Amino acid sequence: MQAKARSISLRRDEVFIKMRLMWLLFAGMLLVLAQTAAAQARGESLAPLAEKISPAVVNITTSTLIEGQTGPQGIVPEGSPFEDFFREFQDRGGEDENRPRRSNALGSGFVISEDGYIVTNNHVIAEADEILVEFFPGDGQPVKELPAKVIGTDEKTDIALLKVEASSPLKYVQFGNSDTARVGDWVIAMGNPLGQGFSVSAGIVSARNRALSGSYDDYIQTDAAINRGNSGGPLFNMDGEVIGVNTAILSPNGGSIGIGFSMASNVVVKVVDQLREFGETRRGWLGVRIQDVTEDMAEAMGLDEPGGALISDVPEGPAKEAGLLAGDVILSFDGVEVKDTRGLVRQVGETTVGKSVRVVVHRDGGTQTVLVTLGRREDAERAENGEDEEESDAPAEENTDVLGLTISPLTDTLREDLSLDAEAEGLVVTDVDEASEAYAKGLRAGDLITEAGQQKVTSIDDLDARMEEAREAGRKSLLLLVRRGGDPRFVALSLQQE
Repeated sequence: MQAKARSISLRRDEVFIKMRLMWLLFAGMLLVLAQTAAAQARGESLAPLAEKISPAVVNITTSTLIEGQTGPQGIVPEGSPFEDFFREFQDRGGEDENRPRRSNALGSGFVISEDGYIVTNNHVIAEADEILVEFFPGDGQPVKELPAKVIGTDEKTDIALLKVEASSPLKYVQFGNSDTARVGDWVIAMGNPLGQGFSVSAGIVSARNRALSGSYDDYIQTDAAINRGNSGGPLFNMDGEVIGVNTAILSPNGGSIGIGFSMASNVVVKVVDQLREFGETRRGWLGVRIQDVTEDMAEAMGLDEPGGALISDVPEGPAKEAGLLAGDVILSFDGVEVKDTRGLVRQVGETTVGKSVRVVVHRDGGTQTVLVTLGRREDAERAENGEDEEESDAPAEENTDVLGLTISPLTDTLREDLSLDAEAEGLVVTDVDEASEAYAKGLRAGDLITEAGQQKVTSIDDLDARMEEAREAGRKSLLLLVRRGGDPRFVALSLQQE
């Protein structure tokens, strides 16, 4: 009995020892995994990646001829008693002071093909008489410089395409998909900051879809160090693909404070392809003036929620030919939902010129689909001019106060006073109550109301009728189309104040 008990006890000890060994083994594996994870968290060296992609990054030097000054301009005001003194001081330098001189500027760029196409910023090479591209030597090789010619530029996205002629194929990099870049992803910026020569900096994607000032802006914000001279250089992801072109920084002192902006590659690729093929951009053109839909506008038009792009004007162009109307709200363009005006402008611009697209609009409480064949924005901008004039008379009625506005029918005298076309129709705002909603929303004396409730108004009776119709339909607001200096915009005013 005792022998049997001793045998059971030994087996239990063996099991306990085995279990303890298994736990120790498991703990050791966890420790190894933890150390591996910690090493990965610290990040591996970026040197192999930098060495791989750096031969395609270039420094760009531009030279511009500046006319010499003929006097003490900018030093003292013209006619100052000190003018002669400063002219004499300048003349001491000899005639060379007044001769044309060359001004140099520095920037960055990157090679996108083995036959020598190079991308940079337009502002780096703008107005340059001479452009030199300096290639990163590497492996102790001498610096190589090649002259470059401009293939095409695009001021709207600040992109330029250059071309150099090299004796052998060049190292180049490829564009990546900027839409897949996530906030927090690691990125590398390369370029020629402050003229110091080739430099690498690293950081993360800080934000996406930033807009600065352009209609086609789509910037990636990064905290990778970007300074003057980095303009035109590439922003790489960890796969060595270009996902942005370093363009601008936000800084109170001109140096990097960790807020840099790179134009997204998905915008750049389309521009570069057009510059390469045509030497210029060819953007789609719908031919409408638009504005965002606010909550009160949505309520006034019977929309479930704000969204889309409200058409405020339809001049001569593709949209007018297709039947789009002022007051239509564009909900979908070429099968893609329109969230706001910025998104629509970009989408239209990126659509092929001459393509027929389906545009879904909200009109008269329902939706309609209109087929529009796009024109070319650049042609429209060049051909923009005045319209033909026709005589029209407005009924003579007295002023009336409504919705915080004092309005009057349009007369020939008012047309002349406001410099309006003879064909202009509507109601003139002659005064605005400063305590009213209308004043808070920007309406001012001299504005011309051409539509109310998305219907034309030429008399005060018309406006009263539109207000009554809105109330009967249960609307809380009335949508007005207002023009100022020829520029239209929609404004929704509450009917409850009446």
